[in-house]
Amino acid sequence: MTAATPETAHSGVVAPQGVWWKPAHKAEKTWVAIAFAWCMILFAMMPLWHLKGQQNPSGIRGRVDPGRFMARTQEFIAAYQVGEENGYPVVEPPAGADVYMIAMMWRWMPVLRLREGVSYTLHLSALDVNHGFSLIQVNGNAQNVNFQIVPGYDYGLRIVPTKTGEYRVICNEFCGINHHAMVGKIVVLDATAPAMPFLKDSTATAAAAPAADSAKGGAR
Repeated sequence: MTAATPETAHSGVVAPQGVWWKPAHKAEKTWVAIAFAWCMILFAMMPLWHLKGQQNPSGIRGRVDPGRFMARTQEFIAAYQVGEENGYPVVEPPAGADVYMIAMMWRWMPVLRLREGVSYTLHLSALDVNHGFSLIQVNGNAQNVNFQIVPGYDYGLRIVPTKTGEYRVICNEFCGINHHAMVGKIVVLDATAPAMPFLKDSTATAAAAPAADSAKGGAR
């Protein structure tokens, strides 16, 4: 091994050989200026897009006990249920209603039937662990909807469905061994499509019919 001589040694005191100290060429200065200007544009776009880009979801967020949110969801189902699909309640809320959907291992409940062009407040929460909420239209494209659903928090999202069709609710946050099978359903109907009767009304009508027949029989 040959020791470096003072002429070839490099340190913080001895300047390296070469032309590094010469002023940059005009072309280099131009590219540096362009890169700096573009960085400033991107930096300015972050707060500007946050305030003016309309990319942030409009809604409400608050703490909620998971059991209480489950009770609200069950009350919502009892009020507006119109049927059942594969063991899951199907709910068709009226325009402007507070709509509840709860995530749990490994399902979404209930199945929702919403109307195109109608405003709703969609409340989302989880019963057990963290879940992710995203939408994919059947025979269509994924929608620009992606939320973290956390136990103990009510995420109230103000929505207006803009396209009819059937949508799959996908959990995009790994939540256990059956995570891949956690798929919910939202159906967006045309605003003029006939509404299905609520089961509570059908049950009340069915219960009233025998009573009316008995009354008629007694009168005879």
